Amino acid sequence: MKLLQNMTVMGHERVAFHQDPESGLRAVIAIHDTTLGNALGGTRRWCYASEADGIMDVLRLSEGMTYKAAAADLAMGGAKSVILLDTPGQEPTEAQARAMGRFVETMSGAYIAAEDVGVSPQFCAWMRDETAHVMGDEDNGGDPSPFTSLGCFNAMKACLSFAGRPIDFHGVTVGIQGLGATGYKVAKLVREAGGDVVATDVNPHAVRMAQDELGVRVLADDEDLFTLPGVDILAPCALGAVLDAKNIPTLSAPMICGTSNNILANPESDGQLLKGRGIVYAPDFVANAGGVIRLAGLYLGLTEAEVDEKVAQIEGTTLEILERTASHASAYDAGVAYARHRIDAGKTRQPA
Repeated sequence: MKLLQNMTVMGHERVAFHQDPESGLRAVIAIHDTTLGNALGGTRRWCYASEADGIMDVLRLSEGMTYKAAAADLAMGGAKSVILLDTPGQEPTEAQARAMGRFVETMSGAYIAAEDVGVSPQFCAWMRDETAHVMGDEDNGGDPSPFTSLGCFNAMKACLSFAGRPIDFHGVTVGIQGLGATGYKVAKLVREAGGDVVATDVNPHAVRMAQDELGVRVLADDEDLFTLPGVDILAPCALGAVLDAKNIPTLSAPMICGTSNNILANPESDGQLLKGRGIVYAPDFVANAGGVIRLAGLYLGLTEAEVDEKVAQIEGTTLEILERTASHASAYDAGVAYARHRIDAGKTRQPA
């Protein structure tokens, strides 16, 4: 892949690579934009099909973090890091975490790491033994997933409102793809609000727990969540790039709102396809910002009440962006324009 060309097109400031022979760590940090402040973004541990796939993932994720922080009105930039695993499900080690912490430390605070897929609060705590620039361990924000899920639930309210429906989950069916840290909590919030949930996950334990504890209906082997009749809101809550030109034409749900990052494989064209079909789409970097608001808020010195208020504001921000969709190519485009306006305003406030 043409890394420098992609950095130029996507607007990245810095991409750094690191390998540590003793721990086996192979990692990449991508800093997208620090106009509004130091860049916060999770550390993802994942086994990619190729090194190029991992690099493209960290580029897209870091770009999304810039828009996420800006749309949430946080004085922070956007970044992300990935740890490239040799095999799927490779167990995390303290040595690997400490090596990653030392890598983060070389950024001198321009990048603040946090929890993401494959990284636990314990892993963050080990990283923090080597650098102060980590959020997400038990002493620094803890698990942000409850805030991510709550923010997504708030964005779902905006989708219902924009669609002309009551902000009431009774009679609403949410289809959740992924019952992990955020998806399970979204299911719990929907069920507590009186809604129905149909879900799928590759982890049979997560499926059984959702059935037993929440009364979630699990997708049958011959059913497809994306084409299942009766689903009102489709909530992708696993990995990204799940909606594309192949499956968007057959989607049955009239609303899309999930916790996944980069739900659209090709945001510009896929966003236009969704708009063309009249499907209400809450841009993922707006809907799933609750966790970032939690960690960034604490890093910036916000009180718990101020953090809670910002998570609650996701509903209003989502609705405002949806209302702007009519004058943009798509809801994704409207969301990016909303975030870019804040970033551009930040540039004008900076000293020459």
